[in-house]
Amino acid sequence: MNTFDKITAIITAGGVSNRFGSNKLLEPLKNGKSVIITAIEKFLPFCDEIIIPCHDDVKEHIEKFTACNKIKFAPFGETRQKSIFNGLLTCKDAGGCDIVLIHDGARPFIEPETIKETIEKLKEYKGVCVGVYATDTIKIMDETGKIIKTIDRNTVFCAQTPQGFDFETIFDAHKKLQDKNFTDDSSMLEYLGVEVYALQGTRTNKKITFREDLI
Repeated sequence: MNTFDKITAIITAGGVSNRFGSNKLLEPLKNGKSVIITAIEKFLPFCDEIIIPCHDDVKEHIEKFTACNKIKFAPFGETRQKSIFNGLLTCKDAGGCDIVLIHDGARPFIEPETIKETIEKLKEYKGVCVGVYATDTIKIMDETGKIIKTIDRNTVFCAQTPQGFDFETIFDAHKKLQDKNFTDDSSMLEYLGVEVYALQGTRTNKKITFREDLI
């Protein structure tokens, strides 16, 4: 089995939180820590390096509440894809790594066991996407709002993060697809014909979008 000399996490923190009303990453959780600090601390035991593409206010917040030499920062981009690529470039400049875990900073409730399982699956696959199977019935509609098709929900996998990758594989994908605008890193590998493994996650690993998501 493969072993990894260096594991890096890229935690996205460059969003503007329009639907939330303020910077949701700086909001406190019940544990007394902010969303972004909680997310970072989930990955610290598993990673040798954590790279955070973010704005200055988030960088200042992290530096104020976390003193850890594993943490590095990267410029945020105009899109999520560009922010991730900046994170990958920062990792590459530091010598690269074996595998990279890409996670939304707005998902602070990720279970440590899920992170561990993602790393384990990367011993077999170039890409791993955490998610859950749909429980609702999925409808497809046309531009007028008329329902035209019902999807078998047993085949629908709702992607979450972390998504884990062989570093060189995802770095190469980002280089090749710089002119595109993917909102999901695993779909970049799918686009290039690289197999991605679906790993069952948990429903508690929700992404904070609205204020009620903090409850």
